[in-house]
Amino acid sequence: SESGNMHGMPLGLMIKELIADRSVIHGLEWMEDESKDGSGPPRLPPDSLVYVGLRDIDQAERRFIKQLGIKTFTMYDIDHLGIGRVMDLALEHLMKNNPDRPLHLSYDIDAVDPVHAPATGTAVRGGLTWREAHFVAEYVVKTGSLASAEIVEVNHTLSDGDGADETVKLGHNLVNALCGESIL
Repeated sequence: SESGNMHGMPLGLMIKELIADRSVIHGLEWMEDESKDGSGPPRLPPDSLVYVGLRDIDQAERRFIKQLGIKTFTMYDIDHLGIGRVMDLALEHLMKNNPDRPLHLSYDIDAVDPVHAPATGTAVRGGLTWREAHFVAEYVVKTGSLASAEIVEVNHTLSDGDGADETVKLGHNLVNALCGESIL
């Protein structure tokens, strides 16, 4: 990462096309060990990923996303199509080859506008609104395919008391939504 931010690096390590041999990275030799059944190390195909709400991307990240054909929806797409249509398209892409596949949602809180989530390491204006942030979580839950989720990049030390409290509360609300809490 040109910025030095770690946010996408763990995911990048799981994509074979980015690093063909992880054994050259100290501590990751195990990722190249063949399993007993011969299936090899765990990998994620790029077509199993979708990014929603992108707006601030390193040059190298931009190049890899394009090179690998990772499905992305920027804030421009959300502004143009609306969050509902973007989520329709994102899930359509993920489920097209296997409608019963389990989904993992890695929810980066910095996708939300810093007006609503200021306590994060990469606070960039123009992100998801409070309601759009909740819609993403609620919509994925309604598929019935959500198997796991995480909220990342919440750091209460990066904002004053009110900003920290607001970010943590939003994260808590999103976890509740990911656990099935909804309006009705």
